[in-house]
Amino acid sequence: MDSKKAFLTGTTLFWLVMLGLVVADTRSTAGNRVEPAPFAYGSGQAASGGHCSGR
Repeated sequence: MDSKKAFLTGTTLFWLVMLGLVVADTRSTAGNRVEPAPFAYGSGQAASGGHCSGR
């Protein structure tokens, strides 16, 4: 197997595993997550969940 084919195979396998993990995480989440919205980070809005909210 030449190096280009090995690289392509490894890259494809990596992204398939990553996609599988994202799908598994999304399916295992029941309802909404209790996390602050990504656009609220650093905006001064109070966080309502997550490890940094202090609640």
